[in-house]
Amino acid sequence: MFNAPQKRILMCPPEFFGVAYVINPWMEGHFARTDAENALRQWTQLKETIGRHALVSLLPAHEGLPDLVFTANAGLVKGRKVLLSRFRSPERRDEEKVDREWFEKNGFQIIDPPSGAFFEGAGDALYDQARDLYWVGHGFRSDRDFAPLLQALLVTRAVELTLVDPRFYHLDTCLCPLPDGFVMYFPGAFDAPSRETIEKLVPEHLRIEVDERDAVKFCCNAVSLHSLVIMNDASDALQGRLRQANLTPVLTPLSEFLKAGGAAKCL
Repeated sequence: MFNAPQKRILMCPPEFFGVAYVINPWMEGHFARTDAENALRQWTQLKETIGRHALVSLLPAHEGLPDLVFTANAGLVKGRKVLLSRFRSPERRDEEKVDREWFEKNGFQIIDPPSGAFFEGAGDALYDQARDLYWVGHGFRSDRDFAPLLQALLVTRAVELTLVDPRFYHLDTCLCPLPDGFVMYFPGAFDAPSRETIEKLVPEHLRIEVDERDAVKFCCNAVSLHSLVIMNDASDALQGRLRQANLTPVLTPLSEFLKAGGAAKCL
């Protein structure tokens, strides 16, 4: 069933995870209200689920960096190159040094964003293998002009999408490229031109549109591994739609991390 080359996925244990500040709508009302034991239990279940189908590498946790656990934001990896993130929120900028040290230690070629540019890694740049392109989001964290910069820095095709709902502040919270050309996304997170772009590039039969009820469960913040779609939660209807596409939804609850605005893909 799993004949594709093994993927390598970076994760960081939630040793110091918590809501220590408010930089997105999900954090509001959850300051210092996460359950450390439950977070570790949920993270471990996700790690074990992923570890059955991919190689998991670990970034050590660091005290004072509660969002380091969201490793999708460390940078964008292409082969042995990594385009490092530069965070818009001052609260997360100390993560940049830790991320750089890990990638350097593990032999990656480091690429820095241009001076003054904000870019939040694989949170806002998602590779679509079927179309050989990156979907690149902007509107809240990464800069509007980063799609052409990404094309030049990584010699790749990039398509920009504008995010308009602050609840879905990173692209990976509202769009997920899937095998065989399918794309799962929440249309309400995008402006009209971006929705038109998606509809132009993705034929209707390959578009898996989710409604707001599923979107706020962070169903699009999924880890796609082979035919598996690993996610926090999804309605029966959405799970059925995924199965129609010959994909297997795997639910692993991540309620503690939703309090900080992240789920499976973020982690």
